[in-house]
Amino acid sequence: METLTHPVEWGAATFTLAGQIQSGDRCVVAPSGSGVLVAAIDGLGHGAEAATAARLAAGVLERDPRESVITLVRRCHEQLRETRGVVMSLASFNALDETMTWLGVGNVQGRLDRASRDVTPSAEFLVLRGGVVGGRLPRLFATVFPVQPGDTLVFATDGVTLPPAQSVVPGMAPQAIAERILARHKKETDDALVVVARWVGLPR
Repeated sequence: METLTHPVEWGAATFTLAGQIQSGDRCVVAPSGSGVLVAAIDGLGHGAEAATAARLAAGVLERDPRESVITLVRRCHEQLRETRGVVMSLASFNALDETMTWLGVGNVQGRLDRASRDVTPSAEFLVLRGGVVGGRLPRLFATVFPVQPGDTLVFATDGVTLPPAQSVVPGMAPQAIAERILARHKKETDDALVVVARWVGLPR
């Protein structure tokens, strides 16, 4: 996987349901000026139609990752009305403000593991809103957190059981974390995706 020099290091691991050629799960990691947008998308169901919906959503996010996460979800919703739809979670890191803004529609789990053990709580969990992007969109709200170098974001689609924060070994490369979570916790009854992004920040 590609690694951006700044401001995050990232990795992703995917599993395609047996008997299917394409996965309906897709990730986006897109530079956005002084930051980066990270997203995990799960097309409803599996197979070609799910993959098409996920690909369309990814295209919307990649075209203008500098937009707010709420605006991006709304744009995806409009573009996906003629598809089976997706569920998705996304996070926008801002290097100038040293913040992360995230939101989730559906059941793509998200967790931010804090690098410092002195911070309480040591992990933040994404509050998910029920709905479907392209179908029934809930009222959207986003949450903003300060971030510091080493804080690690984990997104996992519903083909994966997200393990406790303690199972993520500090210092392990994001790609290795994603592969480890997928290998140990995928359900094998659906497509699966794990995306891991560690905040590095800009050089001072």
